[in-house]
Amino acid sequence: MEIKYWSDIACPFCYIGSNRMKRAMKELGIYNTTELEFKSFELDPTTSKETTEGYINHFTQGNKSMEDQAKQQMAYIEKMAHDDGLSMDINSVIPTNTVDAHRLIKLANSKHDPVLTENLIRRFYQVYFNDGRSIADHNVLVNAATEVGLYKDEVEVILNSDKYFQEVKADEIEAMQSGIHAAPFFVINNKYGINGAQPYEVFINALKQVQDEEDKAKG
Repeated sequence: MEIKYWSDIACPFCYIGSNRMKRAMKELGIYNTTELEFKSFELDPTTSKETTEGYINHFTQGNKSMEDQAKQQMAYIEKMAHDDGLSMDINSVIPTNTVDAHRLIKLANSKHDPVLTENLIRRFYQVYFNDGRSIADHNVLVNAATEVGLYKDEVEVILNSDKYFQEVKADEIEAMQSGIHAAPFFVINNKYGINGAQPYEVFINALKQVQDEEDKAKG
């Protein structure tokens, strides 16, 4: 089985949805034997790398009349995360550009070490959604990347260049050409798609269905 999924570090539903997919894979005993590929999907590539804007204001684009509704939605998202055992503090989030985080995920992926890549993705989500740090700040990125096992010098070289930028954009072009306009989006065996942070049972049932098909194909 092969699974690829388009995701952004700044997307709370990506954080929750990818966690549900990975939990489902572990429950079914296929996590360590299934290729799981993170594909870059920037929710808003035009977001500035430097901002002091709060998450609610970013979400409402400064429309005061939408604040109450936005706060209710953020509280709902936080509860979803907490119910799934994920740490999330929406009020601490610094909304910013995520392209450099995506480029470092590409670096980690180049090491052909799924554990390293997964640890980096998880750490970046924690930085963005819980630590109150800017995921565009190079010092923050260097610290997070070295915490999980990447080499500081190599990380700094990537951040001070445009390396892996084209790979990030290639993922986004692939999404567009495949008719994927939102994240998260999961594709199983290039055949079945799951859109959004669906309930946990949806991931379980989809994986079971593919497992059954694969078993029947083997005879």
